[in-house]
Order: sequence, then structure tokens, then C-alpha cells
Amino acid sequence: MSITQAIFARNTVSMTDLRRNPSGVIDVAEQSPVAVLNHNKPTAYLISAVAYEDMMERLEDAELTKIVKARSGGKTVKVKLEDL
Repeated sequence: MSITQAIFARNTVSMTDLRRNPSGVIDVAEQSPVAVLNHNKPTAYLISAVAYEDMMERLEDAELTKIVKARSGGKTVKVKLEDL
């Protein structure tokens, strides 16, 4: 029985090709993610530094949103702008 695994990238590269031409693969990854395949199964994804940094910011924003939602509806305190 063969189980098919989804690949979440338009571009793929084998481990062998990655070893042969890492710079070329990195150049492709600057434009869109590259799935690195080992025995025709994705084992890693290569993305640009900009894409990674954006992803980390979005994850942080999602965590902060969870905190805000968890704290909403709680006790409030009125303050005057002048007191700040």
C-alpha cells in the first residue's frame, strides 16, 4: 500500500540535486518555496530569509491575538488620558 504525501511547494529538488547545485536551489527559493525530496518524499522545505521572517512575524501575531482574545471581556479600569 502506497501512501501519498502532499507537497506544499511548486518547485521540488532531490537531495542529490541540492548537493550538486545548492546556490541554484537557493536562487529558486528566493522566488517561491522548494520542497527537498528524499526517496521522492518531502523531507524539508527551503524558503527565502524574507519569507521565513514574515512567517515568524505572522506566528507571533497569531499568538498575541490568542492572548488578547483570552483577556477580552475581563475587568476594565477607567483612566483619564491626563493620568497617563
